[in-house]
Order: sequence, then C-alpha cells, then structure tokens
Amino acid sequence: MPMRIRAAQAPFALVSRSVTTDAASASLHNSVPQSEDEPFQVALSDESFETYELDPPSYTIEVTKKELKQMYSDMVTIRQMEMAADRLYKEKKIRGFCHLSTGQEAVAVGIEHAITKLDDVITAYRCHGFALMRGGTVRSIIGELLGRREGIAYGKGGSMHMFSKGFYGGNGIVGAQVPVGAGLAFAHKYNDSKTASIILYGDGASNQGQVFEAFNMAKLWNLPALFGCENNKYGMGTSAARSSALTDYYKRGQYIPGLKVNGMDVLAVKAAVTYGKEWTAADKGPMVLEYVTYRYGGHSMSDPGTTYRTREEIQRMRSTNDPIAGLKQKILDWEVTTEDELKKIDKEARSHVNEEVAIAEAMAVPEPKPSILFEDIYAKGTEPQYIRGRTPDENYYF
Repeated sequence: MPMRIRAAQAPFALVSRSVTTDAASASLHNSVPQSEDEPFQVALSDESFETYELDPPSYTIEVTKKELKQMYSDMVTIRQMEMAADRLYKEKKIRGFCHLSTGQEAVAVGIEHAITKLDDVITAYRCHGFALMRGGTVRSIIGELLGRREGIAYGKGGSMHMFSKGFYGGNGIVGAQVPVGAGLAFAHKYNDSKTASIILYGDGASNQGQVFEAFNMAKLWNLPALFGCENNKYGMGTSAARSSALTDYYKRGQYIPGLKVNGMDVLAVKAAVTYGKEWTAADKGPMVLEYVTYRYGGHSMSDPGTTYRTREEIQRMRSTNDPIAGLKQKILDWEVTTEDELKKIDKEARSHVNEEVAIAEAMAVPEPKPSILFEDIYAKGTEPQYIRGRTPDENYYF
C-alpha cells in the first residue's frame, strides 16, 4: 500500500477504539485496609469511558471492602432470581412475556450504589434487577411474575410492570418511559431537591421519536435527567449496526453531553453515575449515558437468542466479560476477602432466592372480583360514582 494511503487511514484507526467490556479491568491504587468500612482507592481502566462534549469522570474511585462484597452479593442475587424466573417460565408457571437481564447485572447494581433513595429510577421491561435494587423483595418480584396477589404490583403487572418507592417501572411500550422520566426530572427541578431522575432504555428504543422529544425538553428546561441507553448490542433480534445509523448512543443527545461507560464493570458504572449525579446537582442539566453491556439470553423467554448471533459469541462473553466473575476476580486479587467467604455469599444468595421463590409460589392468586379489578384507578376519595361497562348491568359502582 502506498505510504500516503496508510497515513490517511491512521487517524480512523485511533477514532475506532471503543470502551472495553472487560469486567475485571480495574486495579488497586493503594493497599486495602483491615477495616470493612475504611475507604480505599481503585483505578479504573483507561478504556472505561468515552465522552462527548464532556470531560471524563475521575478514573479513580473510592470503595470499601463492605461495599465490594455487597455489590457482589447484589449481582449474584439478581442472577439467581433471573435463573429462578427462567425455570418457572419453562415450567409454565410464569405465563406471557418475560424479559431477563442475565449478564447485565452490573448496570442495575452500579447505578444503585451511586444514587440515594431520594433519586428516581425508571426503565423498560427488562426490570427485575432494578426492582430488587430499588427495594423490592425477591418474593414480591417472583410473586408478580406468577400473577400472585402479594406480588409487587398485586399480580396485575407481570414481568414488564413493577413499581416500588422511587422506582416507576417497568414500562411495556418501547421508549415510553423516557418522557415519563423527564417528567420525574422536572419534579426534582421544581422542588430544587438536588436529586435526579435516572432513565433507562435499550438500544432498540433509542430510535424512538419520544426519546428525542424528551432530550429536547430536558435540555430546554435544564432538567436533572440522566438518560441511559443500555446497549446490549441487540434490539430484539436485530444487531445495533443494522438498526441504528449512529451506534454511538451517548452522542445521540447532540446538544446534551454524553458519556459511554463499560457496563460490564460495576465499579465503572458507579463512577459514571456518581459523576452524572454531581453534574445534575450542579444545575448543569441533563446527560446521556451509554452502558455497554450484553444479555446472555434472548430478547424474551420466547426468543432462543441464537438465530441472529452465534453460540460462540455468547460463550465468549460469558467466559471473559461476565460482571460477577470480573468483580470476584478483583475481590480475590485485592485480598478483600477469601474465596471461601465468596462461596458462602453465593450459597446464601442461592438459599435466599430458593426460600423466597417457595414463598411466592405459595401466595394466593387475586380473587376474580370487580373491587380488585377496579382498585388503584383513582386516588382514594376521588372515585366517580361508577365506571361504565359495555352494558348498564356491567357498570361498576364504587
């Protein structure tokens, strides 16, 4: 190849470098203290972030031994819960839609460890892990999947609609949660609470018009909104490259600064969201984040997930980029705790999920009566005299 052609191509090679998805890329800054609660510094990989119209976050993050073990426990619990849901669906005990997040645990856990309970989270229908991190219990989440009365949404929502304090779903319409999340951010701005709205959507939803409308309003009103695309590489069965003309989702805000983060490293996610929270608290307005992650299963339980990607690709991600295995490796390398204690955490998480699932399976199903069907439509005391049915005899009177 002539020299002039090689010289012209060199800059493009530099630009194409992407954020790593190595889950074990962090390194120790200094020694680990003896105390469980004493902070120590960890250096993130220099490929943890990419930015758009924005300085990058600090590549140094403070953690404690207690927090690292809690992060590990949280991710293992989510994984075990999703595996239980997988089994129950195959046993035909869970019906309808069911979208699992196996492989994406670092996003939900990293976000929760960077925010407070006064912040709000809203996401799409791959929501079980977020519901758990926001304060839901395994039994209430599995109970919801089973359609039980004691489920987190009284058995009415199923896999796609889960809610708890500070968690606004679980939304089934693709992209619909983004403008709702902007509305939550407006409430934070209106109340001057210095808290934020964390808004999640998938790469498949990123081309929705309402996403861009929400961007526009958030920027106009300078809202504390952390928009976040969970880029798991496939929107349903379509790869990002086939569906999106611009696959750098963190640049989609155009007039909003963007941050791309390694979504397989729970520490990088925490660092990115902590930075985002500081950004919004300083009244700098919204930010668009992109969490580069991966789902091991199909889009939903009805999708085998192997017709549009190879089994080798899935196995490679499982064996080399798994968020739980990556954090485990670092915990052991840094001598935060022993392998025996991590095995104990694994065993406790497994046992806890199994017990909660058994309790959920024993829950009662909702009674088929109108009072249950029509509850929670209106705030108590504001109900109309009746709700009209198809015929007068079908009218429901409060």
